Amino acid sequence: MAVAAEPIELAATTPRPFTVVERRRETEDTWTLELEPVDGPPLESLPGQFTMLYAFGVGEVPISISTCGDRLVHTVRAVGAVTDAICAAEPGTVLGVRGPFGNAWPLEEAVGRDLLIVAGGIGLAPLHGALVHALENRRDYREVALLYGARTPADLLYRAELVGLGSRHDLQLDVTVDAADWQWHGKVGVVPKLVAAARFDPDTAIALVVGPEIMMRFTIEALLARGIATERIYLSMERNMRCGVGHCGHCQLGPTLICRDGPVYSAAGIAALMEVREL
Repeated sequence: MAVAAEPIELAATTPRPFTVVERRRETEDTWTLELEPVDGPPLESLPGQFTMLYAFGVGEVPISISTCGDRLVHTVRAVGAVTDAICAAEPGTVLGVRGPFGNAWPLEEAVGRDLLIVAGGIGLAPLHGALVHALENRRDYREVALLYGARTPADLLYRAELVGLGSRHDLQLDVTVDAADWQWHGKVGVVPKLVAAARFDPDTAIALVVGPEIMMRFTIEALLARGIATERIYLSMERNMRCGVGHCGHCQLGPTLICRDGPVYSAAGIAALMEVREL
């Protein structure tokens, strides 16, 4: 006898209208949108979660929540028809929002420990909420470090914010680019190389990592070389999500469905899957 599937709440499958109230350009192809609900309360979310963001008449895509609060903040790269439409949404445009979905960064587990945030390219967006939380609750954590890199200086997100973060004495900030231009006076190299110089206690530190999968794989190796256990290294895996509720199967990675079981995983549970080509 077949077992009936559990019903899905209507709110999980029906977009809720949100108005774009602010839009700013981050890079050549990436924009940050701040949204507020057309009616009803703000969306309650946690750092690390995502929504399905809907451009009416075009489609929807999964987008990490980059800042949690009264406004819903998303940083979106234009890479296709749906994200093109979302990035082009001027203030006053109404977009649909489903969610939030997924689990969150283990910020409670990190209380009283060193917190290491490692981001590559647009991977800073899903980590931004965790960084904001850590700085707003700075006394809860010991060392807090942000290690960030992008292909070029023009590809760095939140550049004005990074300048301000550089003046903080309670944050380790290390930024690098793969290829510099004549105006760049910072470091040149890949993000995993920054791990060696960061200050943290490897016996207790928690590391949060997002970026291209090859960058995350080498970052895990660098963190392991410093002595952090795989159980205390966390990744966000957002790829090929379509429904957000674990029914369509598009986000399957081996035995796991990312929208249902993630997007945040410990490296202990997912690092081996990242080494399988085309999985």
